[in-house]
Amino acid sequence: MATRLNPYISFAGDARQAVEFYQEVFGGTLTLSTYGDVSPEQAGAVADKVMHSMLETDGGLTLMCADNPPGTEHKPGNDVAVSLSGEDAGELRGYWDKLSSGGAVAVPLEKQMWGDVFGMCTDRFGVTWMVNISERG
Repeated sequence: MATRLNPYISFAGDARQAVEFYQEVFGGTLTLSTYGDVSPEQAGAVADKVMHSMLETDGGLTLMCADNPPGTEHKPGNDVAVSLSGEDAGELRGYWDKLSSGGAVAVPLEKQMWGDVFGMCTDRFGVTWMVNISERG
């Protein structure tokens, strides 16, 4: 297997809802383990929280998500963004429509000065997404 780079997003308790939403957006196979699955005797109040999840699509997209580990601070903010880019305008516009629905659009998906169609939004879970549709041939 080749080395891959993919985002890993931490959540403050709603990782399951978020990764299931992303599966609705992108399709693919979702594997998910809870703290209770890994250590039932120690999980306690976080037994049903996501310790690790991985969403893999047939198109090669990979996204990992988890609830913040117990005893650690969750710091949501603008330090993580996920970038989707390519030439398939229909596919990328479909992702944009779903991701921006219920969220906030910072940059509308439209032609930019560098020649591509680009948009940036924050989805309903607070994750920033950048979509770039290449217009170069």
